[in-house]
Amino acid sequence: MHTYISFLRGINVAGQKIIKMSDLTELYLSLGFKNVQTVLQSGNVIFQSTQDNVLLLSEKIERAIKKKYGFTTTTIIRTVPELKDTIDANPFVTEHHEDVTKLHVAFLSAEPSASALTELALAKKDEKDEHFFIGKKVLYLFLPTGSGKAILSNAFLEKKLKIKSTLRKWNSVLKITEAAEAVALKGLK
Repeated sequence: MHTYISFLRGINVAGQKIIKMSDLTELYLSLGFKNVQTVLQSGNVIFQSTQDNVLLLSEKIERAIKKKYGFTTTTIIRTVPELKDTIDANPFVTEHHEDVTKLHVAFLSAEPSASALTELALAKKDEKDEHFFIGKKVLYLFLPTGSGKAILSNAFLEKKLKIKSTLRKWNSVLKITEAAEAVALKGLK
């Protein structure tokens, strides 16, 4: 049994794509997933499955949401070890010691190409206050004005990188990882 965390893009943000977390839990249970738990209100779902193909899991979740709610959403899935690696590798925390309330993580659906990263760097060159570092299928972001007013918004990242992504605040990533570790331990019992 594998423990996964699915990040749904744009759920319950600015009054759009509203799904109650209890309904989302029921949807995941109906898909055959075990130990389903939502974290916060923005489409973060921890679940367990015997399936080891995350692309198939993402597609299954996206189809079920489209069928039940009538809208599409991007679903990006990570494992607990991947999340822990994401936390351990954040250069804004480990090297630059930035204010953690200004940090975000963009979870990417794939590794961006070198040319896309160059285009991203060139496109944001006029914004001196925002910074990013590339990690393994993540971008670490320092956004002093928050994600709502940032040049490095999710839509901007997707356009420049030509892949799907979803943003989470750093403190949310920490909470989600802690909850996912608890579910993973529960699943071992």
